[in-house]
Order: sequence, then C-alpha cells, then structure tokens
Amino acid sequence: MAGALRTEDLSSRLAGPFDVVVEPGEALAVTGASGAGKSLFLRMIADLDPNRGEVFLGDVARSGLPAHDWRRRVVYVGAETGWWSDEVAAHIAPEHAASAADLAARLGLATELLSAKVARLSTGERQRLALIRALVRAPPALLLDEPTAALDRDSVGKVEDLLAERLAAGTVLVLVTHDPGQAQRLARRHLVMKAGKLVQPS
Repeated sequence: MAGALRTEDLSSRLAGPFDVVVEPGEALAVTGASGAGKSLFLRMIADLDPNRGEVFLGDVARSGLPAHDWRRRVVYVGAETGWWSDEVAAHIAPEHAASAADLAARLGLATELLSAKVARLSTGERQRLALIRALVRAPPALLLDEPTAALDRDSVGKVEDLLAERLAAGTVLVLVTHDPGQAQRLARRHLVMKAGKLVQPS
C-alpha cells in the first residue's frame, strides 16, 4: 500500500490553496458548478496544469519524481480522455491484455472494442475504455473526472461496483462528479468546489 494522497498548499492563480488528505481505501467526492475549478484541482494534483505547493503519495513527494513516474502512481482520467494512437490496443500494454479483457466484460463492453479504432467508438465506450486503460495498471491513486457522465444507469452501476472493489483493496480515489447520488454511494467524504475553494456541503 502506497499511503495517503496529501496536498500541501496546492494552488494556482485560479484556485486553491488546497490542503487535503485522502487515505488508502477512501474516496473523496468533489462536486460543484461547472467552471468552479473541480477539473483544475485534479489536474493540479497530477501536475498537468501550472501549480504551486506539494503533493505526496505516502512518503513520496511529487517533486522528487519525474512527471511520468508520478502520473503512473497517481493516474488522472479526464472527462474527455486523450488518445495518442488511432487504435485502442496501442494504449494497453500486451502484459495487461488479459486484465483489460476481463474489465471490458465486467463493464459491458465487447472485447473486440479493445482492438477497435478510437474514432469509431461512442462517447460511453471511450469513457469506459479510458477507465480500463487506467485500472489495468493498478495505480495506488486514481483521479477521476466525471467517469460515468456519458453512461446509462446500468453501466454506471458496473463502473461503481468496480471502483468499490478498488477502494476495498486500498486505492485512493478522488472523484469529480455532478451526481450527488454517486458521491454518496462511493465516497466517505464530500466537498464542494466554489470559486476555486473547497468547502463543506451546505
């Protein structure tokens, strides 16, 4: 187990400062209006947007690792995930193929989609495949931005069941969602982003 995810004085010119601790096996849900800074908060933790301050995973400081090593441990999955190749298979290492197939079946996806062209996928298929791409690497921390926004109720339940299993195994989860029900189902804690600040829900 890698330990807690901890931000210390994490800020940018648009949001913060954030001092947050999320323990292993804990989910923190962040809700709030569009444009309030929720996605920015996740991207700052992943060091994808300019920021100041420090982030730790257990005893490991973000500043002490190359960016790509940090992002292997603290994996960000955006609401609109980037794909650097035309085919899904290019995004999943061969040693993870069996795990990816298992996760695809659990999420209601045909295994053939793991070798499909990205451009032919629906928004919901891309969303679930992006999550699979992250989960097969078994990262100790996940930053998920609206991971079920494009999914029907049945598919949402399958994703939440899978995330609940990862939480039970000790994964740290920070979840941005517009669904208060999802926040309640998955998260022990719920904070609201208002004008770039995290506050307790009213």
